[in-house]
Amino acid sequence: MSETGGGPTPDPDRPGAPGPGDQSSTPDQARPQDQPHAPPGGPDAGQFQQPDPPQPPPPMPPPPPQQQWNQPAWVNQGGYGKPGVIPLRPLTLGEILDGAITTMRRYPALVLGVSALVAVVNTALGYLLNLFSLDDLRRATESLQRTSDPQQQLDEVLPLLGNSLMISGIGLLITMLTTTFLTGFLTVVIGKAVLGRPVSFGGAFAEAGPRLLPLLGLTLLYTLIVAALPVVGGFAAVYASGVGVPLLLAGLVAAVWLYVRYSLASTALVLERGRISQALSRSQLLVKGSWWRVFGILLLALVINVVISELIALPFGAASGAFTGIFSGTVTVPTASDLLLTSLGGLIATTITAPFSAGVTALLYIDQRMRREGMDIELARAAGSAPQ
Repeated sequence: MSETGGGPTPDPDRPGAPGPGDQSSTPDQARPQDQPHAPPGGPDAGQFQQPDPPQPPPPMPPPPPQQQWNQPAWVNQGGYGKPGVIPLRPLTLGEILDGAITTMRRYPALVLGVSALVAVVNTALGYLLNLFSLDDLRRATESLQRTSDPQQQLDEVLPLLGNSLMISGIGLLITMLTTTFLTGFLTVVIGKAVLGRPVSFGGAFAEAGPRLLPLLGLTLLYTLIVAALPVVGGFAAVYASGVGVPLLLAGLVAAVWLYVRYSLASTALVLERGRISQALSRSQLLVKGSWWRVFGILLLALVINVVISELIALPFGAASGAFTGIFSGTVTVPTASDLLLTSLGGLIATTITAPFSAGVTALLYIDQRMRREGMDIELARAAGSAPQ
């Protein structure tokens, strides 16, 4: 994000950026006093920038007589219409889920098309990596069936696990790279969809492109933050039998808490165009006081994704014979054609669930900003549905 000495440069395509000579600000009723100061702006400053410091307010209409959702008085409960996929007011759970689905329906070629393209790349590379591990898996299965001595089984299987772990690590890196691109791209699309604006692949990529490298760094850091304590607890459970299990459980609880606390960081990084540390701080601020609500919405979205994925993968798994070993009681090694069928099922499932998950997270971020910072006013002004 470029900077100038005088603050943000107006951008007609991004609401919330001040125009020349415009010293007015959002009234105190619409913006709490304890918000963080916005960083210096530039030509890329957008409608999702951090809120400006409060200024003396101009006259405003009185707030609605009834307050819902237990929100402060400065939150606009009546809303400013629905220019895009969500109404511009604090959202209900149904509106967040519906907004994610509506975005997919309103921009099917862009959202589902890019998601399918990324899924094809990810699935094809994953399929090739799995092909290399088939021989190791077959040898490990034969070793387990050849002898019943646990020590001998362990001695024969351990060398094969090294190759499998290396292949799994490469697959995880590929998944992280493709997911980072898809998350950044879809977040930009959803930001446009909130205002009902048209968006093209080139336009969305131009906005998301400069954010992809910081987003990858944030994804790596976020993964380390969440996974560190469970990994330590797992080692403790193996090597310290007395306190290992309690430490493992405590690590899992802490991981869930950290996952929710920083769950909005990626959206903040893309839309606010700040640094990684700022994105983490912004997520922490937006989730503060609403941890259980954010946790519940993310958990519900995860359950929906799992159900959809299993329903799609079930017929492909049945066709590949993946359930044969369950009923026969024997261990079966999949063939290349079996892997192809299961990979195809995963490809279709990812094409549908990835945009839905990204949409829920992005809309949850916007909802938290409307609740805590009155961003619905800025969005309404950008959409032309609020007084200037």
